[in-house]
Formats: sequence, C-alpha cells, structure tokens
Amino acid sequence: MRTALYVRVSTQRQSQAQTIEQQLTRLRAHLEAQGEQLRPEWIFRDDGYSGATLNRPGLDRLRDAVRGAEVDHVLVTTPDRLARNYVHQMVLLEELERAGCAVEFLERPMSHDPHDQLVLQIRSAVAEYERTLITERMRRGRQMKLRAGLLLPWATRPYGYRVDPERPRDPAGVRIDPAEGVIVRELFMRYLEAHETLRGLVKYVLGLGLPSPRGRARWSAASVRGILTNPAYTGQVYSGRKRMRPAQRRRSATHPIGKLAQGWDPVAPETWQLVATIPAMVSQEHFAQVQAKLALNQQRASRNNKTHAYLLRALVSCGVCQACCIARTTNGGLRYYVCRMKVVPRYAQPGQPCRSRHIPAQQLEDLVWYDLCELLCHPEQIAYALERAHGGHWLPQELQARQEALRKGRVTLETQVDRLTQAYLAEIIPLAEYQRRRRALEEKIQALETQITQLEGHVDRQAKVAGLLSSIETFCQRVQAGLHSATFQQRRQLIELLIDRVVVTDGEVEIRYVIPTHPGSEYIRFCQLRKDYFHDIV
Repeated sequence: MRTALYVRVSTQRQSQAQTIEQQLTRLRAHLEAQGEQLRPEWIFRDDGYSGATLNRPGLDRLRDAVRGAEVDHVLVTTPDRLARNYVHQMVLLEELERAGCAVEFLERPMSHDPHDQLVLQIRSAVAEYERTLITERMRRGRQMKLRAGLLLPWATRPYGYRVDPERPRDPAGVRIDPAEGVIVRELFMRYLEAHETLRGLVKYVLGLGLPSPRGRARWSAASVRGILTNPAYTGQVYSGRKRMRPAQRRRSATHPIGKLAQGWDPVAPETWQLVATIPAMVSQEHFAQVQAKLALNQQRASRNNKTHAYLLRALVSCGVCQACCIARTTNGGLRYYVCRMKVVPRYAQPGQPCRSRHIPAQQLEDLVWYDLCELLCHPEQIAYALERAHGGHWLPQELQARQEALRKGRVTLETQVDRLTQAYLAEIIPLAEYQRRRRALEEKIQALETQITQLEGHVDRQAKVAGLLSSIETFCQRVQAGLHSATFQQRRQLIELLIDRVVVTDGEVEIRYVIPTHPGSEYIRFCQLRKDYFHDIV
C-alpha cells in the first residue's frame, strides 16, 4: 500500500517549536508498527498555514498526487490537521475517496459506520468553533495591547527604522537606522522642492543603487508614496489607518485572474488610534506640506488630464508584452496609443525593450467603433457566440426527440425487469440467472437515468440561453437608433460598458466584448466587478 503522510501547523512559531516533527514521529511510528515503508516524497507538510483555507502548497501537492493515482492511502493525526472547517473537510474527504484513496486519522480510525461519521462531524464542528474562539480571543487581546501602548500595529517595520529582534512588536525597542533614516529625510526634503515628483524621487533612489523597502532591486512610485504618507515618521504610530475590503477589479485585463486579491480603503484620520510614540525623522509641519503637495499633484496627474480626447483611453493593451498602452499626443497634434514599456523603459525587463509600434489613435478608434456598431446591428453574432460558449447546439425539437427516446427506452427496460421477475416466480429460470440478468438490466436503467438527468440540464441551459438572448436583443434594439448620431461622451460611455479590452499586436486587433445579459448589468462596467462574479458574466 502506498501511504502518504500529511502534517500541518498554523503558525511559524509552532513550526519552530517542532510540533510538526511531533506529528511526523507519531505517524512514522504507526506505519512502522504496520510494517509499511515510507518514501520521503510521500510526506506532505504545510508549515505555518491556517487550516481555515484550502490554499496550501502541501495540500495541493497531496491532492495532485492522489488525482494522479500515486497514493492510495493518506494518514493524518487528527481531522483538524486536514481542515478546521467542516465543509472543507467534507470536500477533501469526498475528493480523496472518489479518487480511490482512503483517509485514516491516527487518534481515531474512521469508517463508513454511521456512528463514526457522526463523531467525525461533531469533531469537525468543535474544531471550527475552537478556531473561531481562538481568533476572537487573539483579536481582543491585540486590541487591549494596542490601547495600552504595548504592541506595534506593524506587519513589517517602516523603512528607516529598526526594531528589537527579540521583541519586534515592542515600541520601546524602535530606533532609527542611520543609513536608511538619511534616505527617508532626503526624500521628504527633496519632494518639497519646486518641480520634484514621485517619479523624480524614484530616479534618485535608483541612482543610489539602494534596495527597495521590500528588499527588491527596483523602487516604484508606490513605494516612495508609502513612505511620504506614513505618519510614523513624525514619531506618532497609529492603528486603524486602513480598512481591508474584497477586491473590486482585476489587476490586469490581459492576465489570468489568479489568486483573489484584497484592497485597502483609507480611514478618516480623526478615527485613528494613537498607539505609541517613537523617534521622529520629520517635523509635523514638513509632513503636512508633503501631504498637501501629494494631493495637488494627484489632481494634476497625467491620468486625470483630459485635455485630449481618446475614445479608448485605458482600454488598449499591447499584444507583444501584455502591458497597457498610454495615450500620447505629439506637438504636431498626432495622437497615438503607445506601450507603457516603451514610454517608461524602467518598467521593462533589462535588455528586453518592447518591440511594438506606435498605434495611430484615430485609425484604431474608427475601426473599433465600426466593429461595435456592426455587432449591435447584427445581434445574431452575439447569439452564435453565446450558444457556443454554453455548448448549446441542439434545437428544441431535437431535445424533445431525445427526451422521448430516452423515456421509451427506460419504460422498455422496466418492462423487461417485470417479465424477468415473473419468469423467476414461475420457476422458469433459477435464482442465479435471475440475479445476473436483473443486475444487467438495472445497470442499463441507471445509465439511461444519468443520460436523462444530463439532458434535463441541457434543456434548462437552453432555456437560460434563450432568456439571455432575448435580453441581449432588446438591449441592441434600444441602442441601435442613436449609434450614428452619438456624441463623443455617449460613444465613450457605450465603449466602456461593452468593451473589456482592445489588444493590438502589430497589425492585428483583438476586441474583447462584454455584453450585458440583464438590464441590471447595463450600469456596471465589467472591469469593476468582483473576481468571484466572473463565472456569472457572459
């Protein structure tokens, strides 16, 4: 038997305390008592990963191994090591058992007996309750320490400060780093100069060859802005400056969705909570002047400059490097969409400049608008694409014919089962022959039932597609009348609603449409939707 071990601890502190090694020791001892051999690659571990989520590298590798039929038995110490959420436990157990892999818990071996299943459910519910209780106690304890000034609200220390390695969250151990502190003061002083910008500060620190606050080789405008807006450099440490929220838009329209991200919303300064006082690097007066200049420069930023009208502003991407394209107007009045990697070379990979060409804005805008008008005037193209996306190529008459054929086949098989039973009761065939034939007929009936269920799903899907098509056609009819007389603002509003991205690769143009399928979705741009809504959008 190919047995794999899975071990997990929630925090790095538990990992360092060797609690994960204790789990491995118990599991190895159990296997040795059973006389089984353990291969090193069959040990799957997650050091410092919470059991409240399924996004764990060790667990992912275990599931891949089970799916690939490399493992047929998984041994875990307790159910809460596998997952602390009852629903997650059920999902994992069903997935592993469906792949032919047995799961065994060391403290109490489980079976399919109703009593064992009840115990497993109770233990899962208790583990979930325990996790919620621990989380709430930690939150309350953290709040009390913050109010008492005994705990710093830092996930990572601000650039320019050093903390006590033994007590990194103790405000008494915070001191100014001599080298980094000079850089912070210089950034504040330079930014107050007449024509200095965030981009100019980035060039300054890149010229010094210093690593960024996160230890990377390149600085960014966001890193510099994070330093200039942090009130900790005035000596005042606050908590509650930002509030976490779910993601509201994608990071890139040309890249896969990937892991769900989270955003942060600023909180009004009057609601901040003063936690501690640390050594200051800049005065309150200079800090206030920097914040005023940041706000003014943000209003004057090029992204807010609407002097030149671009119909596809912020909607064009380079098909060569997948970066966004920036709108530019020459001194002669010629308008272009230019790849960001060409305009700002420092964002490109060293030695790999983007080879894309400048895109004439007027030609691209005329092409996209003409294609959009053609699409809205011929909604059958949308209908065809929608049917293909849903896999619905059957006509309603064909669906009804298949349903009737499957119904007749099921009735015929049930009749054969009745006749076979009558033959057995009349002692025409022996019991063994009756059981063999009945089993074969029941398998055929079950296969027909599966096909009927799948077909009903196709029928429901066909009805859903028909409803979507009706809504789309209604929308197209409403907007067709004003297409040719639409003003620039009306065209821009329609393009923002119906076009997700225009990808230009040399001489090829790819237009990615997003058509509203419900009246309520006509007022929300696709790029503003949450990631977990994407599978519901056509």
